[in-house]
Amino acid sequence: MSYINPKIKAQFETLPIDLKNAILEQNVQLNTMNDLIKCLESIATEG
Repeated sequence: MSYINPKIKAQFETLPIDLKNAILEQNVQLNTMNDLIKCLESIATEG
């Protein structure tokens, strides 16, 4: 199950729903903006 740190939850919520769902399916822990960016890059390269 993915975890989104409350400190970056506001930025996470600005993403499109499909992208948020893709992130949640990754079963990642996002504690910082850097974690979120790395996850987005990973999704983009999987494409």
